[in-house]
Amino acid sequence: MHWLFLLLGFAALAFAVKTTSGILMVLGMLAALGLWILWLAGLYSARMAGGSRDPSSMIDPAELRRLREQAEARKAAARDTEPPAP
Repeated sequence: MHWLFLLLGFAALAFAVKTTSGILMVLGMLAALGLWILWLAGLYSARMAGGSRDPSSMIDPAELRRLREQAEARKAAARDTEPPAP
């Protein structure tokens, strides 16, 4: 949908360039600027929405605790199997 603002902005710019009236030219340029700002806001919004994480994929505290315990157990096992330093 936000791409429509870009196309309308170009149409407003073309209208501003082709018109012979100064007031219509200023209005066309302001319309083009406003439509391009709306396009940028829509583009930004679409990119931020696409980068959001799925809340169901987040780790709950119990799972996080279990993963930490596993990591500590691996470290302890690795420490126990290392030969003593000379």
